[in-house]
Amino acid sequence: MSVTSRYRDAWEGFWAEAPDDPGAVFWDAEPVLTVGRHLALFEPRLAAPGLPLLDLGCGNGTQTRYLADRFPHVIGADLAAAALDRARRADPAGQAAYRQFDATDRDAARALHAELGDANVYVRGLLHQCPREDRQAVADGLAALLGERGRAFLVEPSEAAAQVLADLAGGPGGPPPKLAPVLRHGIAPGGLTDAAVPDHLRAAGLGVLARGELPLFTTEYRSDGTRTALPSLWMVAGRAD
Repeated sequence: MSVTSRYRDAWEGFWAEAPDDPGAVFWDAEPVLTVGRHLALFEPRLAAPGLPLLDLGCGNGTQTRYLADRFPHVIGADLAAAALDRARRADPAGQAAYRQFDATDRDAARALHAELGDANVYVRGLLHQCPREDRQAVADGLAALLGERGRAFLVEPSEAAAQVLADLAGGPGGPPPKLAPVLRHGIAPGGLTDAAVPDHLRAAGLGVLARGELPLFTTEYRSDGTRTALPSLWMVAGRAD
């Protein structure tokens, strides 16, 4: 099963129009505040650190390039060709590889696993943006990519993030400049309960090996100068025994 053309078109439209300036995209915070903090939790729990590392839902590749500085074989994968065009332009030295990939397509996940072998996978904020009916397919595809030795790090906004986003969108002046285009393109976050991610992983045959809470920083600032952060849940997953 593939994602709907509406969902694909929404992401293509968003990335085609998004500014190129660093920090111009709502969730595109500096790696030291995002993937850098996540790696401190992920790396000690990798069963095989030398496996290829896949940044699933890589967008414009900001986090992918950080990963490519630290791992020998990094692939940024995204549904939107417009996002991958930006990622490649921002990585002229080709530190990472980039490829278009539909995370809901389990056949594509199996084919990629056949090409790469077992892989470690970094996933930031992908499931809460997926149509509800596609989320289990994403988890099943993730399990196919991991194989027996791979590990996944997933971070998703928690239920409490919904109120933070609602307050931002419903402010006196309307949504702030970096959130407005996200909403305009119809890629507002969907309802994702705190139990949903571990439930999907278990249904895919994966075990939750570690979990916790972290703020997920955005590039938007409040009127008092503080950075907006979304409450989030992180977990490390791998093949269940």
